Amino acid sequence: MIVRASLSAFHLLALAIGFGAVFARGLRLRDLLRSPEDPAALRRLLQADGLWGLAAILWIATGLTRVFGRLEKTPDFYLRNGFFWVKMSLFVLILLLELVPMATFMRWRGAKARGNAPAVGAPFSTLIALNDAEVVLIVVIPFVAALMARGAWLY
Repeated sequence: MIVRASLSAFHLLALAIGFGAVFARGLRLRDLLRSPEDPAALRRLLQADGLWGLAAILWIATGLTRVFGRLEKTPDFYLRNGFFWVKMSLFVLILLLELVPMATFMRWRGAKARGNAPAVGAPFSTLIALNDAEVVLIVVIPFVAALMARGAWLY
């Protein structure tokens, strides 16, 4: 029972960390838009992005374990539930939306590691819009998950 409860708690904790990180990343993007030459703003943005990455890894690892680990429910419970597939579709959409920010921030990290000032002249409006869409999707996922967990079925 402790393992199941811990796994569930870590899954929810990943959601909380991820939501906070992606929300903070959006704020930091707006800070950087106002002051693109501010190294502190860039550092805070990359810290928030790093937490978002950590949360995503934790979210995926705990989610896969919950689905296929047979600790709580069988894989059939998930794989036959339409709300599970809605939840997975939303998560995949987040991953797809994340491709541009992830590539951009990796370039910025690389430039910073080489001692160069990152070319932060990226399309901030695009990065902000993608980030805001991720925030909305992260808020929707728990509602879909709650329907799934309570046995609601979507055919």
